[in-house]
Amino acid sequence: MNTAAPADWKTGTQALGEIDVDRLSFSISTARYTAPEYQARERERVWMKVWQIAGRVDELPRPGDWKVHAIFDQSFVIVRGQDGKLRGFVNACRHRGNMLCQGKGHAGRLTCPYHLWTYGLDGRLLAVARPDLVGDIDKDAHRLAEVPVDCFAGFIFLNPDPEAAPLADFLGEDVMRRLDAYRLGEMTPVGMDVCESLECNWKVVMDAFAEGYHIIGVHPELLSVIDLAAGNSRHGFFGDHGMACSPFEVSRTQDFGLEAQVEGIRNLPGTFPTVAEVLPRFEALVDANRDAAGGLALPEGVTVRSLLQQATRETLSAKGLDTSALTDDQMSDNQGWFLFPNFFMTIRAGEATVIMAWPHPDGDPNRCIWRVTAYMWLPEPMRDQLRADPVTVSEPGSYPYFLALQQDYEQMPRQQAGLRNRGLSHMSIVKEEMSIARFHAVLDRYLGES
Repeated sequence: MNTAAPADWKTGTQALGEIDVDRLSFSISTARYTAPEYQARERERVWMKVWQIAGRVDELPRPGDWKVHAIFDQSFVIVRGQDGKLRGFVNACRHRGNMLCQGKGHAGRLTCPYHLWTYGLDGRLLAVARPDLVGDIDKDAHRLAEVPVDCFAGFIFLNPDPEAAPLADFLGEDVMRRLDAYRLGEMTPVGMDVCESLECNWKVVMDAFAEGYHIIGVHPELLSVIDLAAGNSRHGFFGDHGMACSPFEVSRTQDFGLEAQVEGIRNLPGTFPTVAEVLPRFEALVDANRDAAGGLALPEGVTVRSLLQQATRETLSAKGLDTSALTDDQMSDNQGWFLFPNFFMTIRAGEATVIMAWPHPDGDPNRCIWRVTAYMWLPEPMRDQLRADPVTVSEPGSYPYFLALQQDYEQMPRQQAGLRNRGLSHMSIVKEEMSIARFHAVLDRYLGES
C-alpha cells in the first residue's frame, strides 16, 4: 500500500468553521447511556454487525496460536492456521455446543473437552471419539461456524456477521492510506497495556476522547503546549470514521514566552511519556540558540514547535524509522483518530496511544471495559525486550495511569453518575464537540433512528 505523501494529511480535512453541522443534533438523550433497552438495540444492530478490533497480529505469531474474543455473551476463537492465515470461529463445538477454548494458547488442533470432537486449525472436523457410537456423519457439514477476520495496521479485526462486507470497505481507502504512513503495524506496546472495568457506559469513554474542550477543566497543564484557539483544529470525516487534530504549540506568546514554551515541552513526559526520548536532542537544539548569558532567541522562521519537530524527526530517523511519508506537523501534533464503533487513538510520528471501550459482559449499561495501550516504534531487535505485559486491573483505582489518563479516568464515572439522574433527560453539547454529535449520528443510523 502506498503511504501518504508529506503535506497530504490536511487534504480532505476542514477547519471547524467550514463544517456544515446543521444536520447534526447537539442534544443527546441520557437514556442511551443508562437504559438497558437501548443497549439491547446496540448489541443486535451494532456489536453483532460491525468490524471490531480483537487483538494484535503479533499476539498470534505461530501456526496453532489462538485466542478468544468475547462481546457480551458471544464468544469467538481466532486461530492462526498452518497456512499462516488468521481465521475466526464461533467458540462452540458443532456437536453439543460446548465452548472449545478459554483465554489464549497454542495447539495443533482444537479438541472439545466434552466429547473429544477434534477440529483442524482451518475449522474442519477431523475426528470424533468412538466413531462406532456416533454412526455416519458428514464431517464437512460439521465444520466450525466461521466469522470474518482480517488485519490492518497490526490489529486483528473480527466481525460477528458472517455476511459482513470486507474490512477494506468498512475502513475505506482514506483511513487505510493515512494511517499506513505511520507504520502502526510495526509499533510495540511499551509501558502500558491495561484492561479495567469502569463505572460508565462505553460511549462516555468515546465521547471523552472525541473533543478537546475538556482540556480547560480536566487537563489545565496542557494549555501551555496545545493551542485551543477557535478555528485551529482540523477535522476529517471518512465514512463512519473520523480524525481531528489541534496544533501542538502555543501561539499566544504574550502569555507564554520562549522559555515558558520550552518548559512546557520539558514537562510533557508527565502526560506523554514517550516524549522523554526526544528531549535530549530538543535541549541540544534549544541550547544552540542561546547566547553567552543563556538567553534564548530564535531566528526568523524557527519556533519552539519547529525545534520539537526537528528533534523528533532526527531521533526517530536515528532509530531506523522511515519518516519520509510524514509531515513536520505529524512530528509534533497528535492526530485523534476514531474508528467506529469503539476505537480511539492519538498518534504522531513514532508513537500512539489506543483507547478502546466495550459494553460490560454483565450487560449493565452503566459499566464498561476499557483497554489502554501505549505503542512506540522500536527497532525490531528491541521489540520483544521492551514489550509491555498486559495487565488486568481487579481493584479499581489501583493502577497508576499517566497524568492525563488518570484525570480522564476519574472524570468519566462522575459523568455517568450525573447521567443517571432521572431529572436530566438529555445532555447538550457545543460546537467544539461536533465530533461527539457526528459519532452519535453514525450510531443512530446503525440503530435505524435517523
